[in-house]
Amino acid sequence: MKVAAIIVAAGRGTRAGDGPPKQYRILAGEAVLARSLRPFLDHDEVEAVQVVTGAHDRPAYEAALRSLGAIASRKLRPEVIGGASRQESVWAGLSALSSLGPEIVLVHDGARPFVSAGLISRAITAGEAGGAAVPVLPVTDTVKQVADGLVTGTLDRSALRAVQTPQAFRTHVLQGAYAKLGAAVAFATDDASLVEQAGGTVHVFEGEADNVKLTHPDDFALAERRLGNALVPRTGFGFDVHTFGPGDHVWLGGVRVAHDRGVVAHSDGDVVLHALTDALLGAIADGDIGTHFPPSDASWRGASSDQFLAFAAQRLRERGGVIDHLDVMILSEAPRIGPLRQAMRERIAEIAGLAVDQVSIKATTTEGLGFVGRREGLAAQAVASVRLLTRSEHHG
Repeated sequence: MKVAAIIVAAGRGTRAGDGPPKQYRILAGEAVLARSLRPFLDHDEVEAVQVVTGAHDRPAYEAALRSLGAIASRKLRPEVIGGASRQESVWAGLSALSSLGPEIVLVHDGARPFVSAGLISRAITAGEAGGAAVPVLPVTDTVKQVADGLVTGTLDRSALRAVQTPQAFRTHVLQGAYAKLGAAVAFATDDASLVEQAGGTVHVFEGEADNVKLTHPDDFALAERRLGNALVPRTGFGFDVHTFGPGDHVWLGGVRVAHDRGVVAHSDGDVVLHALTDALLGAIADGDIGTHFPPSDASWRGASSDQFLAFAAQRLRERGGVIDHLDVMILSEAPRIGPLRQAMRERIAEIAGLAVDQVSIKATTTEGLGFVGRREGLAAQAVASVRLLTRSEHHG
C-alpha cells in the first residue's frame, strides 16, 4: 500500500499575532513546520511527503528544512505553491503526487508539530479500511449556539467530536470529491467535508489530545513550556589546531581563504569546523571527531569538513536535541578574520541547519606569543549550547 502525505503550509496564520506565518515560527529552537514534517519523514509506511507552501515562502521554507538534515532528502518532494484557500492548496498537493500514484494520501496541518507515529499509523489503517477517515476527540466543554450576543441553544455534546489531522483518504476518493464539487470546494472547512458534500462516508478514529494545532499566541507559549520541560540544557566544548605547511589557501568555517601557506592535516584542516564538531559531539557525550572520522581511515584524506559538522548536528537531532547557539574563537595572526566573519557565519549556519544569528565568530591574536604568535599555525575554540531530551524521554 503506497502512502503519501500532504503537509499544508501555505496559510498566513494571522490569528497567531505579529511575526512570520506560524508554520515558520521557531519553537524550542526549531521551525514549527520542521517539527510537523519529521514524524512523517521518519515513518516507515510513508513513502513520500509533499509540502504545499505560500507563493513567497521559499526562503523561510528552506531555512525550516535545515534542521531536518539527511532525512529530508529521502522522502521529501519539491514543494509546490498553494492557493488562496486550503482546498486549493490540497488540490495542488494532490496534483503534484499524481505521478507517484499513492493509494493512500494523508493530509496534515503544517502547524500541528506534535503528531505522533502512532497517530499516523492509525490514520493509514483507517483510511485504507474506510476510504476516508479523520482523527477525533470527544468534546468536553458545553457548546452553546449564540446569535447577537445571546445564547440560542445548547448542543448535545455526546454527539459532537473535535476533528484533527492527519486526515486519511484513499486517493481516488478525495480526487473524486474534488472533481464532483468543482468551484464549491473553496467553501469546505476541511478535506473530510469535501467527501461528505460529495456524498461519501467519512469514518472516525481515535485522535490525540497532544496533537494540538498552534493558532493563537498563547498556543506557542504553552508549546514552548511543554518542550522546555522535556529538554535539558547541555554545553559542549571543542578545540582544534593545525600547523602551517605548503599551500596557497586555508579553510576556515567552511570558507576557502587565500593565504601564503596551507595547513598540514588529514582532511581539509578546517580548525573552525573541527572545533565545532567536537563541541556538538561533546554536548551529547558521543566521542569526538577522531572517534567517527579517524585519521587512520584513508577515505577521509582531504575530506571537506562540512561533512563532519553536518554529521554531529544530525547525531544531536537524532537524540531529540536542539542547537541553540554556536560560538567560535579563532586564534590567528594571519589571515585576518574580520573580512571573513559574515561568510563563515552564513556557511556554518547552512551546514548545521541554523539561523545566522545562532552562530558567533570571534578572533584574536596571541600578541606574538606561542606557535600562533610565531605564525606557525592556527587554532580555534568552540562552545555549543544545546538542549537535549533525557535518555528515558528519547527512547520512550
